[in-house]
Amino acid sequence: MPANETEPDWAAVVINYEAGAALWDCVRSLLADTSAGRPPEVVVVDNGSSDGSAAAVARSLPAVKVLHPGANLGYARAANLGITATHAPVVAVCNPDLEVEEGAAGALVPRLAAEADLGAVGPLIRNTDGTIYPSARSDPRVRDAVGHGLLGFVWRTNPFTRRYRQLDADPSRPRDVDWVSGAAVWLRRDALDTVGGWDERYFMYVEDVDLCWQLRRRGWRVGYEPGAVVTHVQGATTAKHPYRMITEHHRSLYRFASKRWRGARRLALPLAAAFLAVRAALAMADHALRRRPKPPQVTG
Repeated sequence: MPANETEPDWAAVVINYEAGAALWDCVRSLLADTSAGRPPEVVVVDNGSSDGSAAAVARSLPAVKVLHPGANLGYARAANLGITATHAPVVAVCNPDLEVEEGAAGALVPRLAAEADLGAVGPLIRNTDGTIYPSARSDPRVRDAVGHGLLGFVWRTNPFTRRYRQLDADPSRPRDVDWVSGAAVWLRRDALDTVGGWDERYFMYVEDVDLCWQLRRRGWRVGYEPGAVVTHVQGATTAKHPYRMITEHHRSLYRFASKRWRGARRLALPLAAAFLAVRAALAMADHALRRRPKPPQVTG
């Protein structure tokens, strides 16, 4: 609980990079959600943006603290910097291209207060078209990781992907999961302290998988709470550098495997590196093909 009745029950850290007007919308939605009792303490960490988005928030929303580290620190390091600048017992870490619906905090903050072993909880995430993004997932076994990695481009509902993304679970029911998306996750500060925060060796991607894995290793639960809803514009801040993001994603996957695999399993790391290199090339080709202009349609 807060140290006194004037302090917020929760804080929010928004990691910004070239989000444009979406950043202001995100911060406004966070401040407007008073369903947990009071508006949150909001901190924006600007990872070296040049679009003026952070400056616009600083001008129009003076209650928001904007941090300028002077460089692109990556997601995990920026999250830790923002968390250090807050004081509430619950802290959310958010992408800048999402909007929080009123009532989200009222569903998430009380759960963390009531469930002493709940270290992290994620909301239901909707895409802009209203569909549900599968943000609550399983740690994939090697078989599922390979199947999802290869078939996901052409058969998005293959059984490997279904297991990994928990596509057969009822999205309207709360449940415990292995990990939730770092695009929007509410965290217990005491739990974060036990794992030393986010692992800053990840620049982008998989840092959320790693964090939830570390929390569960230390006895904390990770939950999914559909009573809280956010809308996320997928890739709004990463679409400007798609091939770098694909590279970073696969580099982070290898880092997680090298961190998690122990004993004889480490002998398979060269195979994992080769597989991830092939998959990164396929992902780049898939992206290029999807962006290729369609030829004109001839009718008549």
